[in-house]
Order: sequence, then C-alpha cells, then structure tokens
Amino acid sequence: MSTTHVTSARTSDGALPRVRHQARDVVVLMAFSAVTSVLTAAGLLLLTRLGS
Repeated sequence: MSTTHVTSARTSDGALPRVRHQARDVVVLMAFSAVTSVLTAAGLLLLTRLGS
C-alpha cells in the first residue's frame, strides 16, 4: 500500500473525501475489474469452443 498522503483531493463541494467514500470507490473498481475479467475469459472460451 502506498504511504503517499494526498492533501489536494476534494469532492465537488470542497470537502475532503471520507474513508467510506474511498472504500466504496475501491469496491466499485474491484467489481468492475472482476466482471471485465470474467467476461473476457468467457468470450475467449467461447471463441476457442467455436473454433474447434
């Protein structure tokens, strides 16, 4: 994990983001990454099944 402190990150209303907002963003990014990986793997599997 990074130990770099970011002090200039602000939300649209000028407040610093809360940890729960950052955690929500991380979970959304992880879910997007997982879905993208599964869909890519399923697509490649489908292509190899159709090709043989």
